[in-house]
Amino acid sequence: MHEEQNAAPAGGASGRPPDDLAEQIGDATREQELADPDAGIGTLGRAVNRIVEVIGVAVLVTIVATIFVNAFGRYAFDAHLLWAEELVLLLMPWLAVTGTFLAVRRGTMIRIDFFFERLPVALRRPLALLGYGLCVAMFCFLGVISTQFVSLFGADPSPYLDIPTGWSTVALALGGFAAAGAFLGVLTSELLSLARGRGSQ
Repeated sequence: MHEEQNAAPAGGASGRPPDDLAEQIGDATREQELADPDAGIGTLGRAVNRIVEVIGVAVLVTIVATIFVNAFGRYAFDAHLLWAEELVLLLMPWLAVTGTFLAVRRGTMIRIDFFFERLPVALRRPLALLGYGLCVAMFCFLGVISTQFVSLFGADPSPYLDIPTGWSTVALALGGFAAAGAFLGVLTSELLSLARGRGSQ
């Protein structure tokens, strides 16, 4: 009987049932997924995000449909599209850059804050600003290198579709400069917020 009194509740120290905790996590996840990702953004910024989002969705649907049709034809009719893999490879850069641009704009880039959160508070903002600046430089470099690559090899035709490969690689140039611009916007916003904070003191 003494052991029964000292036994921990089924849900842990808090006494909360595991199912209830899982339900709360699920509700929070659904709420985040259903929330407007462009909340608080101006009309122009929202329009830019929507256009890029439509392009990304169209590219993704085309990739999925091409893979499905090719796989179905291969297994159902022992026939396949010779250009299917090539089309997917040509579209992949566009899918990557649209996703990257939107992730930067909406603040959903994957990052690990484990070590960052353990730094002194006074160091966090300067390091974050430095990180944004490095991202601007890195994506500008990607844009420059990609532009040079397109100018040299962009006219080369693809083997099966016989279209210039520059239609694919130009996505890296445009995406690099676009992502740099998005990070520059975040950096500018942080600097203005810091300046306003100092001005109000």
